[in-house]
Parts: sequence; structure tokens; C-alpha cells
Amino acid sequence: MAKAGHADTAVVGRCAAEIVGRLDLRMAELTGAMHQMLVTEIAELRGDAQLLQLLRDSIDGNVATVFSAIRHGIPIEKVELPTAAVEHARRLAQRGTTVNALVRAYRLGHKALLDAVLVEIGLSDLDPQLSLAVFRQISEVTFGYIDWITQQVVSTYQDEHDRWMENRNSLRAMRVRELLDGADLDIDEVATSIRYPLRRTHIAIVAWRDEDDGGDDLASMERFVDQLADSAGARESSLHISVDRLTGWAWIPVQAEATPTAVTRIRACAEARPDAPWIAAGDPLPGVEGFRRSHEQAQEAHAVAIAAGSNAQRVTASSDHGLSAAALLNSNLGAARVWVAEVLGPLASCTENDERLRETLGVFLRAGGSFKAAAEELHLHTNSIKYRVQRAIDRRGRPISDGRLDVEIALLLCHWYGNAVLADA
Repeated sequence: MAKAGHADTAVVGRCAAEIVGRLDLRMAELTGAMHQMLVTEIAELRGDAQLLQLLRDSIDGNVATVFSAIRHGIPIEKVELPTAAVEHARRLAQRGTTVNALVRAYRLGHKALLDAVLVEIGLSDLDPQLSLAVFRQISEVTFGYIDWITQQVVSTYQDEHDRWMENRNSLRAMRVRELLDGADLDIDEVATSIRYPLRRTHIAIVAWRDEDDGGDDLASMERFVDQLADSAGARESSLHISVDRLTGWAWIPVQAEATPTAVTRIRACAEARPDAPWIAAGDPLPGVEGFRRSHEQAQEAHAVAIAAGSNAQRVTASSDHGLSAAALLNSNLGAARVWVAEVLGPLASCTENDERLRETLGVFLRAGGSFKAAAEELHLHTNSIKYRVQRAIDRRGRPISDGRLDVEIALLLCHWYGNAVLADA
């Protein structure tokens, strides 16, 4: 590495490019650490898996942009605005996150980046004067970028916040959120103001679309939920609340006699439509407490479906076998993945054959260890069940009697979270 008694512009620029070039080789590690730090330090940035991924994409885009500016000497006013950074600002505005949290994220991210730069310079063989000059140049470029990007994202945030507040029914949403928060309210007065019968039995719904679905038409999701309500036998209008441009909450009022089959009908209706949004549903529960609890259940089902990614079903219901238990571990899937591997051994591998063995073993255990009952449920010959169960035991490397409850829970986690808790093949 170069040494200089007097660091000229060309040498400083070349050395700065080399420093960020080495950091660029560790981009995933660097941005991953920044992501974890921001989520830890700023509670408002925590959200579902989609929002957390968008934050990570925003960090990746910002760091890559500023590194490119340093390496190639691009003036800040000439760089491209990272798409993920803009979308993250919009989504925070839609969710009511404060603009202070957004700005603070950029300040903390800038500090973390400079800390990494200092460490990298310290590992180089630059002389002190040149090291200082390189750090000064990188600091000036990154500060200029942070000053510029925060103006852009704050402007985007404010525009989206104003538009969102204008377009949604703010009073209705406010009263619903007060209900969910457990505020002491006149139930009949609130029911009148939000135009929804709170003294009925309710099925709460979370409906959402993926980012790449190609649309953000919340009205179409509301119409679809109304169709679900019709399929469930509802005789009164559903309640809809927009969360962001991809997600909505809803409640369907159902008659008492319709509750035993309501969720089954909703599932059948959604699965019959190829253009259906993703759906998470709570149980049918009565009164205001049921309104709140069913929503909590739908939120839990939504969180599991988001974490499951491509393994998610079109409709995830709180009443589905093992869903509630799986939801309890959603906040720490990293630890769950390690535990599942410890309990199931090679049976926790991400292969089609192991998936088939896990499914068979799970049905067998739920059937109380009956090969005949498992065969009837899976429409297989009893000998096929016996063979698969033995193969599953062999793959695990231990008999099922060794920690049977752990095995059942681990199989549930594999079923609901799929690749998120499975080992690579």
C-alpha cells in the first residue's frame, strides 16, 4: 500500500477506492450487521418479514451506491436514488412510523459505515498522514451522500404520508385501533361510527399481496374479502382497514349457525381463485373480545405465512393443526432451525424425500401410532406407512420414543416454516 509524506489527490482517491473495494468484498456481512444494529436500536423499524427485508434491501442499495461514488469519483448529485430506499420510506409512512425513526436510521447507518472504514484503514499499511486524508475523503463523500439521501427519502415519506392520510378513512381506522388497543369505549356508539356490528361473531382476516404481484389495488382486496364473507354466509357488511399498499385487515360478521363451517368455506373460496390474495384467518369468536382475539390470531397466522415464504398456503388459519404452537416460535426462527436439526438430525434436510418422510411420520404420530389410521388418511397401503416410518426413524438416527414430544413439535415447525427451519440438502 502506498505511503506519502504529503498525500496528493490522486493517491488519496486511489487509496480510498481500495479501502471501499475491500469492504465491498464483505458487503453481505457489513450490511447484515448494520441491519441487525438498526432493528435493535430503533424499535419502530421492526415489522413483519416483508418490511424487514425491505429495510435490508434499502441498506444494501445505499451502501452499494456510496461505494460506487467513492470508487469511481462520481459526484453525489449524479448518483441514482436507490429504489429500495424510496419504497422503504413510503412503506414506513403508510404504517405510521415517525419520520424521526427514518432519519435516525440513516445517521446510525452512517456511523456504522465510518466505523467499518476506520477498521479497514487501520488494517492497511498506509502512513498516518495518508490514512487521515483517506478517512477525511471517505467521510466527506459519505456525509454528502447522507445529507442528500435523507432529503430525498424524507420528501418521499412526507408526500406518501399526506396521500395516505387523505385516501384512507382515518376516523374509522382510528376507532378500530382504539378497539384493538382495549380502550374503554361505548360499544354501540363505536359500532355506529365504524358501520360494523360489533356484537356479532367475527372472523378476522389479514389479506395481502406480494411485492411482485404487479399491483397495489387495495379496493380489489376489499372486494375479494366481501366475496369471502358471502361464502361464509355473512348477512351484514364486512369491515376493512388498510395497513399499507399491500396489506389490509378485515372482519367478517357471521351468524352463529354458520360458525362451524365458516373458515372451511372461506378457504375453499380463496383456493378456487388463482388471482386471490394471500389470506390469514382467525377463529370465529363472539363480541368485542372476539373481535380483538380473532384479529390477534389472524396476525399470528399472517406472521407464520410470511416467514414460511414459498412454503405458505394460500389460506393460513389459526385453527389449522399446530399453527398456534408454531406461531410462538416465529420471533426466533434462527434458534428454531438449530433445535429442529438437533431433534430430527438428517430428517430435517431440505429434500423431497425427507419432506415425504416427515409428513408420513407426522400423520402417524397424530394418529396415536396407528399404521392403519395413518394409511387411511394418506390413502396409502399400511405397508407403505410402515416402510416410511421406519425410514424416517433411520434418517433421524434415534427411536421416536426418544423425545417423542420434541419430534412432534419439530415436525410441526418443518410443516409450517419449511425451508426457514430446514437444513440445506
